[in-house]
Amino acid sequence: MENEFKATAADLTILENIESEPDTTQASLAEMMGVAVGTINWHLKRLIDKGYVKVKRAERKKLRYIITPEGIALRTRLLVDFIQSSMELYRLVRGRSQHAISEIKSRGHKTVRIEGEGDVAEILKLTCMEQGIAISRNHHDPTLKVIGLKIFIEEKE
Repeated sequence: MENEFKATAADLTILENIESEPDTTQASLAEMMGVAVGTINWHLKRLIDKGYVKVKRAERKKLRYIITPEGIALRTRLLVDFIQSSMELYRLVRGRSQHAISEIKSRGHKTVRIEGEGDVAEILKLTCMEQGIAISRNHHDPTLKVIGLKIFIEEKE
């Protein structure tokens, strides 16, 4: 029984790079993605076996990778899936931000500290500004603490 091909985010990155730069090498892909050359080799073999990428010898030791029409269709599907997943995560974080801010407002606060970094914290900051909640550095203000995709409210006693 044939194994089902499960495309990954790495496959999307590889397909996008091959499409934009056919002279790319496994070493340059590995460096750009921060993985071992063997990992790139494994992904490329899978993509070649499934007909998403063709390989041609360009020079004695140099290979040229070509994305096939099937590979372009796969790249498009993966990109759409990535965008949909990103939007779902954004909506989840935005809802959690709005819920936390609503709770802060119901407690009579107009300012908060935000503890955490990354995209979730940035979405939280933007939602605070949109909702009229000022962001402060005052340790006496309640804190919205970002841990992963979750937002916790901490108040000083």
